[in-house]
Amino acid sequence: MDVEKLKKEQIKLAKKVVLKDEFSELKLIGGCDQTFIGNNVISCVVVMDYDTLEVVETVHAVVKAVVPYVAGFLGYREGPAIVEAFNKLEKKPDILLCDFNGILHPRLFGAASQVGLMLDVPTIGVAKILSYGSIMGEKIVIGTKQVGVKVISREHSRPIYVSLGHKICLKSAVEIVKKCLKYPHKLPEPIHYAHKYAKKLQKEEEHKKKE
Repeated sequence: MDVEKLKKEQIKLAKKVVLKDEFSELKLIGGCDQTFIGNNVISCVVVMDYDTLEVVETVHAVVKAVVPYVAGFLGYREGPAIVEAFNKLEKKPDILLCDFNGILHPRLFGAASQVGLMLDVPTIGVAKILSYGSIMGEKIVIGTKQVGVKVISREHSRPIYVSLGHKICLKSAVEIVKKCLKYPHKLPEPIHYAHKYAKKLQKEEEHKKKE
């Protein structure tokens, strides 16, 4: 893995990220989450009705990770599995929520932005930990550029960090994430259910190995 080469690629690709709304309607909302079995990435994508938050479709894909874990390069490690799972969907979501950062990233090209470019769909980054950037009130900034918003999704719980992925503006991203929050879950429903689905598959695979 040539880190310096990938850094240059990220800087180049970041210029292709679109930070304005490029969707005409929002009927289906998706969420993705990943887990691992050994060196295999299990990517789960859940699609919900945006108004009712009822599950419409769930799919998953298992892809061998060819890139090791290195902070700042998750898109290269987990992106291929997300793309493979997404392409299995019969009903594609209008927007995909991703359980990692978008442009809240040292080179403004986190995994949510990378996945958005790979799939050519609007994406939003939703992270549980602030690993980069500074907080000014509710704003998350890198230098003078606002790249995200801190959102209190559950009382007495740590915030989540919403950042722009691709083909969406920050105002829309925050509104959509808040609309998808449902007590008592900390994460928006599409990601919450994708996480549950991923953990279920992980346990099933681990059980098979023990048999």
